[in-house]
Amino acid sequence: MASDRMRFGIFLAPFHPVEENPTNALDRDFELVEHLDHLGYDEAWIGEHHSGGFEIIASPEVFIAAAVERTKHIRLGTGVVSLPYHHPFMTVDRMVQLDHQSKGRVMFGVGPGALVGDAFRIGIDPADQRRRMNEALDAIMPMLNGEEVTVKTDWFEMREARMQLPCYTRPHIEMAVACARSPAGALAAGKHGLGMLSIGGTSEEALKHHASNWKLCEKTAAENGKTVSRENWRVVSLAHIADTREQAIENVKFGLDKWAQYFREIATFPIVPPEIDNAVEYLMENNMACIGTPDDAIRYIEKLQKGTGGFGAYLELAHNWADFGATKRHFELMSRHVVPHFQGLNDLRRESYDYSFKNRDVFVGKAAAAIQSEIDKHQTREATKGEAAE
Repeated sequence: MASDRMRFGIFLAPFHPVEENPTNALDRDFELVEHLDHLGYDEAWIGEHHSGGFEIIASPEVFIAAAVERTKHIRLGTGVVSLPYHHPFMTVDRMVQLDHQSKGRVMFGVGPGALVGDAFRIGIDPADQRRRMNEALDAIMPMLNGEEVTVKTDWFEMREARMQLPCYTRPHIEMAVACARSPAGALAAGKHGLGMLSIGGTSEEALKHHASNWKLCEKTAAENGKTVSRENWRVVSLAHIADTREQAIENVKFGLDKWAQYFREIATFPIVPPEIDNAVEYLMENNMACIGTPDDAIRYIEKLQKGTGGFGAYLELAHNWADFGATKRHFELMSRHVVPHFQGLNDLRRESYDYSFKNRDVFVGKAAAAIQSEIDKHQTREATKGEAAE
């Protein structure tokens, strides 16, 4: 690992049941990002979706522009811009503007598009999405490096295109490619030397798949004269913790079943199969989620590290399994008890405490001696005053 400080963040699709007021739901999304900023979280990645009724942010750039004004420290990424849906010149131009507006707090996540329904509605064949993503990246990367691009494909054309602004972030805005089941994301990340966002689950099989994709990313980078770092590899998982495991399980009864239903009925791949009666047990038994306590979360993340070989950032899929109060409490517990374990925040404190305990008798003895010395000095002064008065 290039750094021993694991970063923590969220991947905000977001998921909101169709029965809820969408305006209020978006307000809570902003409030959640503000809450994470206050807690010291590192990152929040915002999704792009246009159909299905459950994931209701259409433009991550618009959301990020507002979130930047409401936060101070947290970095905000597109999670992700679906490159086949946009002209590459317009896409990169918007992101460079956000890079300046945020003073470098924005990250550029890209992918082919997750919902087949989105592609269908704008007349894109799903078989073309990954090809289009690669064609867009091939045009975007030279522009970010200050080059002029002329290219014509079957879906976009650029004539002597060049950015009118350099990135605020140098050499250019940080980028990451979504990588789920296919190798397309790993190949694209490696080709251009970018980060990778692994979003294909965390079962035992999925962890092996992630590890394999990372090796493919490294191999492809070497073949293209690029370098990639595990520090820029982000793994997305599922979690909800509370003060007790029983409370955590009770909390997720609020929204887990509706979330699972959405993935069965609308999303490309179901996460909880329809024949499963107990989603909590299924997710936990298959290492797909942590539902428990802070100690459970620590053990779970350590297992993810071991299964992948190590990554730079742990991202939670923000899922609204629990009501908003319990959700905020979850992130507070993560910040108080889980984050310090992986970032070494208390190592020096523990060392100082242990040293003081080990030498307590010496310190107490010296303190007692110092106190007695002052008592003796005071008594001597008083005795001297008494003699002088006589």
